[in-house]
Amino acid sequence: MLGKQEMYHTVMASKTEKFQLHVPSLEELRQVLENGLKQNFADAKVSVTDCPDLTQEPFTFPVKGLCGKPRITDVGGVPYVIPVVHPDKIYNMNAVSKEVELPGAFILGAGAVSSKTAGMNAELMPLVLTESEGKPAVNASYFSSINPEDGKCLQEKYSDKFHDCDFGLLANLYVCEGKPGKVLEVKASRRTGQDSLVTCMRKTMEQCYPDKSLALGGTFVIQKGKAKIHIMPRVFSPCPLQTEEDVNNWLKHFEVSAPLICQSVMVSRDPGLDLRVEHTHGFSHHGEGGHYYIDTTPDIVEYQGYFLPAEYIYRIDRPQETHKIGRD
Repeated sequence: MLGKQEMYHTVMASKTEKFQLHVPSLEELRQVLENGLKQNFADAKVSVTDCPDLTQEPFTFPVKGLCGKPRITDVGGVPYVIPVVHPDKIYNMNAVSKEVELPGAFILGAGAVSSKTAGMNAELMPLVLTESEGKPAVNASYFSSINPEDGKCLQEKYSDKFHDCDFGLLANLYVCEGKPGKVLEVKASRRTGQDSLVTCMRKTMEQCYPDKSLALGGTFVIQKGKAKIHIMPRVFSPCPLQTEEDVNNWLKHFEVSAPLICQSVMVSRDPGLDLRVEHTHGFSHHGEGGHYYIDTTPDIVEYQGYFLPAEYIYRIDRPQETHKIGRD
């Protein structure tokens, strides 16, 4: 395993690109998102409200809120997994918080574990209050792998197994000070359209702000129903993955049950940084979690979430050779 200084160097070694995002008022964005969600759900309401205490269930985050200098970052990318894996791509949450100019930040989102730490490949649901002024990091993350005994989903708490803040290959992260404050509360139920909650919100912003780039980060709970997820196999593919079909055949897909607590990052329009425009992972308190696609029970599904628009995006270690395969 790399030492802390080496891991920091891994992140800092490549150029980080910073882009200022468009940030509408919460009231303006509230109306835009509500109108869009009503096209995809029988019931939808978006409000500007105080962020609930996220240290409480079902969230159990290490901070109370999603507010304070909100920003997002896209680290690494799918081209470091597909067509062939780049196992040397190891990053560290504490280093990322410094790279996005917010040391001591709270970080949530979707990524992959460090195979050098875990000894395998797995989905990561990062929830990290990074180190600051001598205070150690608080890592409340979860990760999901394929259980080698029965082939089922195996979700575990990161801190029960590992004692670092590393991750590998790729991550889409929302970064903030973790403070209470005003956020967008999103409620939607009974899906009538073809898009997931996240895709619907992202497409709505894209359509309403066609010449601007907006980003949202936050968390939502699937309160009722089931959802489709995937988990990457513990062992990377020995053969190059050249097509979407290759990728889907390699991934293991599951249907999981509510309640599922999801962490999401979405960007309305890529401003030329080769971004993954949406990425969502979820965990549960009943042992299921992974990469979220969409609910599988549209007639009964219920969502409730909390989001905030980001002020900046930081593109860290952008792959030089790229493609669009495997970004669903």
